[in-house]
Amino acid sequence: MAEPVIARKNYYEVDLDGGKEYLWCACGRSKTQPFCDNSHKGTEFLPKMIKVEQDLRLYLCGCKRTTDAPYCDGTHAGL
Repeated sequence: MAEPVIARKNYYEVDLDGGKEYLWCACGRSKTQPFCDNSHKGTEFLPKMIKVEQDLRLYLCGCKRTTDAPYCDGTHAGL
């Protein structure tokens, strides 16, 4: 199994708009981190859908090694 690219050794703090859907980048290759720009094409990685009902601040994984994708679980601290 391939390893994703570490986009950042920390989380991304993002404010998301309620009623919208977002795609979190799982491969680490996207130029629009932490969101998908389809750079995963040709890899085994697929983005993770995030749908929020109300405006919300989230902490999304930047190292791409979280066990709770797309949310940061602190795994970056051990890299």
